[in-house]
Amino acid sequence: MTTMSSSHAREHFPEVVSESAFGKKRFVVTRRGKRLVAIIPIEDLELIEALEDQIDLEDARRVLADVKKKGATSWKKIKLELGL
Repeated sequence: MTTMSSSHAREHFPEVVSESAFGKKRFVVTRRGKRLVAIIPIEDLELIEALEDQIDLEDARRVLADVKKKGATSWKKIKLELGL
């Protein structure tokens, strides 16, 4: 993965985008030595989003199973406990 300053990325933006899109390269853009953002091929982003969706689905299934097993607390009861 190539690291570059934000000023370099700005100066060479068309080339960086093309290398990422067509050359499948990944870039990390820094400012004052701190990593800020990444420029990645769209396929990488789609993979990340699919992984996030899978994690969200697993979390939702786990919570639903827990509610099924232990039951749920009503909103009315929660508000009463919080004094709302």
